[in-house]
Amino acid sequence: MKRIRTEMERIKDSVGFKGDLKAFFGYMKTDKKFMPYKTPEDVLNAFRDIQKRIDPNLKTMFGRTPKTPFEIRQTEAFRAASASAEYNQGSPDGSRPGIFYVPIIDATTFNTTSGFESLFLHEAIPGHHYQISLQQENEGLPKFRRFAWFGAMGEGWALYCESLGKELGLYTDPYQYMGALGDEIHRAIRLVVDVGIHLKGMTREEAIKYMMENEAISEQGATAEIERYMAIPGQALSYKIGALKIRELREKYKNQLGSKFNLAAFHDELLKDGVMPLDVMESKMDAWANKMK
Repeated sequence: MKRIRTEMERIKDSVGFKGDLKAFFGYMKTDKKFMPYKTPEDVLNAFRDIQKRIDPNLKTMFGRTPKTPFEIRQTEAFRAASASAEYNQGSPDGSRPGIFYVPIIDATTFNTTSGFESLFLHEAIPGHHYQISLQQENEGLPKFRRFAWFGAMGEGWALYCESLGKELGLYTDPYQYMGALGDEIHRAIRLVVDVGIHLKGMTREEAIKYMMENEAISEQGATAEIERYMAIPGQALSYKIGALKIRELREKYKNQLGSKFNLAAFHDELLKDGVMPLDVMESKMDAWANKMK
């Protein structure tokens, strides 16, 4: 939390904003210059532009990419009001594409500071689309592994992908980067409130207050989040725990292997055998690193 808040303060100061972080969150949420879109197609094109911008750098970070086609679509009207942006996996034979769905009730209220870039990296490419498609396409795996799900690795991978933004040529705009930090701090807040509620005696009201003090979220939004953590202990922790483990392994092998470390080879090996519990993943990756020495 401290690391992310420090970086947020740095961004706020770098754009010359006078006021505290809460005021800066409010400014980004309400200033009309951050809402340039007129039609749903404008919003979809903004996401398509992100895909175009990252494509050249993806080739240096992944040796293996999915055969499954990929599309960006507007969420259907009948479910848009209650939907979040989401990834819907394709079929293993490629007959149905992987689809990144974006609910657009009113395009004119879509805010560019809400973390467009980090959302795309997580839900679409290289997050869920790469991980799920490569797993499903691997016919060398038994079926129970081709279609398995372990949240700590699956969501951990998607959250780790958000941290690749700068390497992929994104987060050059300070407000987009602020949006990405907003997404990251949301996942970090979970580590505090989930553990606080279930182990440290934190009340529901204290957890809601902590969340609202540390990110740009409404009371209604914070309440829904906290009640989710109350009902499903530990589930929301999986995102950050998985991402931290993947980042830890990347740094460990980089230090161990030096010039022999290849980021694309690391990513390919990580995704090759599908999702698995984190301790199994670490054993597998340690074996890979030992072969590379």
